[in-house]
Amino acid sequence: MTDLIPVGAIAGAYGVRGELRIKSYCAVPEDIENYSPLWTEGRGKQLALAILRPIKNGFSARIPDVASKEEADAMRGTVLYADRSQLPSLPDDEFYYADLIGLEVYDTGGVLLGRVKTVNNHGADDLLELQLAGKTDTVFLPFTKAAVPTVDLAAGRIVADPPLGILPESETAESSAD
Repeated sequence: MTDLIPVGAIAGAYGVRGELRIKSYCAVPEDIENYSPLWTEGRGKQLALAILRPIKNGFSARIPDVASKEEADAMRGTVLYADRSQLPSLPDDEFYYADLIGLEVYDTGGVLLGRVKTVNNHGADDLLELQLAGKTDTVFLPFTKAAVPTVDLAAGRIVADPPLGILPESETAESSAD
């Protein structure tokens, strides 16, 4: 598990005086400020974030050393990370996305299906994007208790029972033949 968890991103400049447009990934969006100082990827740079006000799709915020629209625009796309130790503990059936990425996914018969490439949420349930074992193809698996009955972070594996039609026919045939 990584010690940095993504909690938001800089969406660009807000105004002309160095304010930033911040998009929060937190369950309570304004909590992103509580995790300050934040980090850029790989602890490249530490940032002290101060939220100024809510705006459409996020917050207007300030970071010291960003004084112009150009400097703010140059930070567009920067993912903001918090130390895991600053974040709340999660119940047993909840996970930080960063902890799921890279886990191996097995079917209920123990056959390796692939590895979690990304976790997406487009408004409904979370979806695990699986990179299929030995292939370049990916599929989306609903991250529900029915489709993913077991997540074992300590062992680095997920047990999945994909709904019919999720996996390509060749994957389904190989799994059922065993």
